[in-house]
Amino acid sequence: MKRQLPKVHDLAPLMKFKKPEFDAKKRRLDAALTIEDLRRLAKRRTPKAAFDYTDGSAEAEISIGRAREAFTDIQFNPAILRDVSKVSTGWQVLGAPVSLPFGIAPTGFTRMMQTEGEIAGAHAAARAGIPFSLSTMGTASIEDVQKANPLGRNWFQLYMWKERERSMALVDRAAKAGYDTLLVTVDVPVAGARLRDKRNGMSIPPALTPGTVLNALPRPHWWIDFLTTEPLAFASLDRWSGTVAELLDTMFDPTVTFDDLAWIRDQWPGKVVVKGIQTVADAQAVVDLGVDGIVLSNHGGRQLDRAPIPFHLLPDVVREVGSDTEVLLDTGIMSGADIVAAIALGARFTLIGRAYLYGLMAGGEAGVNRAVDILAEQVERTMRLLGVTALEELSPAHVTQLTRLAPR
Repeated sequence: MKRQLPKVHDLAPLMKFKKPEFDAKKRRLDAALTIEDLRRLAKRRTPKAAFDYTDGSAEAEISIGRAREAFTDIQFNPAILRDVSKVSTGWQVLGAPVSLPFGIAPTGFTRMMQTEGEIAGAHAAARAGIPFSLSTMGTASIEDVQKANPLGRNWFQLYMWKERERSMALVDRAAKAGYDTLLVTVDVPVAGARLRDKRNGMSIPPALTPGTVLNALPRPHWWIDFLTTEPLAFASLDRWSGTVAELLDTMFDPTVTFDDLAWIRDQWPGKVVVKGIQTVADAQAVVDLGVDGIVLSNHGGRQLDRAPIPFHLLPDVVREVGSDTEVLLDTGIMSGADIVAAIALGARFTLIGRAYLYGLMAGGEAGVNRAVDILAEQVERTMRLLGVTALEELSPAHVTQLTRLAPR
C-alpha cells in the first residue's frame, strides 16, 4: 500500500471541535441518552435513603424485576416501505388531547428526592403537553401545582384515609382548582414491606444521623438545597415527624370497598380512574361501577411482591373491558419502546413514576425535561422503525410477548 503524508486540505474537514459546554448540569444531562443514564446520575447525586425510597420496591423486589423483564421480553414486528416522514405521537385520553402517550405518575414525598419536587414535574408536563398527577402524599399543595401548570391537565391521586372527611376535603380542593381527573388508588389497604427504607431508617423529614452525615459528604449540594429551602410539607397535611411506614399506616384505610368507590365516583365532577387493578375480574367489577378508566398497576412493585405483571395482564383486560373504558398502564416503564409496546397491546395511555424521578434527582426541572425528551424521542423513533405514523396505527400485530414465566 502506498503511503503519503496527509495534506492540510485533507485534514481540514476532519478538524471539527465541539463548542465547550461550561454549564455542568447541562453537560451532564445532555450526555444522558437513556433513563438508565439518568438513574446513574441520580444515584451519584442523591443520599442513599432518598434514592432507595425511589428506586426500591417491596420485600425481595421480585415484582418490579418481573415487570421490567416483561418489557425486555418482547419482539417488535416492523412493517417496511412505509412513509414515516411525519409522525403524530398524540391523541385523546380521557376526553382531552395529549401530545405524548405518557404522563407523569403520582409520587409521594417528591421534594425529598430533590427540592424542586412536584413543581418541576408540573412545569415539565406543561412544556410537553402531558398530564401531571399529584399524589395525596405529594409535597406541594394542590393549589401550587395548579399555578405551576395553569393551562395544562392536572390529575389528583386519592388515597382513602381512615378520616373520610379529610380525604373528601382534598377531593373538593382539587375540583375547585380545576383538576380534571381523579385517580383513586385501591391497592394500598396497608403499606407494603419496603425493606430498603427500613434498613436505611428512612424518616420524614430525613434525619441527620452519623450515617446520613457520612453519606452526605460526597453530596453536599443535595443537603444544602434541603436545609436552605422550605421545610417538607404535604399536599394533604401540614407536617409529619416520623417514619414513612408510621405515616402510611396512620392514613390508609383497610376497610375501603366497592361501595366506597361508587360513593367517591359520585362526589367527583370530572373523570374517575381506578389505579391498582391487577386482575381481569376486578377490572370488570370497577367498569361495571361506571368509572372512566382503569390503571393496570402493581404500584411499581412497592406493595405486594410477586404481584401480577401489568404488561402481561394488558391484552386480557383490553379484550374484556377495552370497549367500555380506557385502559392505562404503569409499572416497569423505562423507555419509549416500552410505551409503544403498551399502546400496541391496547393501552390508551401510560404513566411514568421512577423515570420522572430519576430525571428530577439528576437535575431538577431540567432533568425532568430531559427524561421526558428521552422518552418522547424513543417513542417517535420506535414508531418510525415499526412503520407507523400515528398511535392509532399501532396494533397487537406489532408486538409479540415472548415467554419467560408461564403458569404451570
